[in-house]
Amino acid sequence: MVVGYLYKLEPMDLHAWLEVFVGGRWYIFDPTQALPKGNRIAIAYGKDAADVALANEFGPVNLTGMKVWVEAAQQ
Repeated sequence: MVVGYLYKLEPMDLHAWLEVFVGGRWYIFDPTQALPKGNRIAIAYGKDAADVALANEFGPVNLTGMKVWVEAAQQ
């Protein structure tokens, strides 16, 4: 399991997908996207959601705001 950012995801938020190594190469699977998208920024890799959690909450939490953006690098 991989968690990170996906370019042009609307609304922009953390996103999760699966990467597997088969036949000598890596494949990306993302069941939430109808069409394949590139430009993924991986933040964490793990075997399940507990491994890739960016924060753990123990008790009430009130998120007051969040802003995330991803732009393609110029080559």
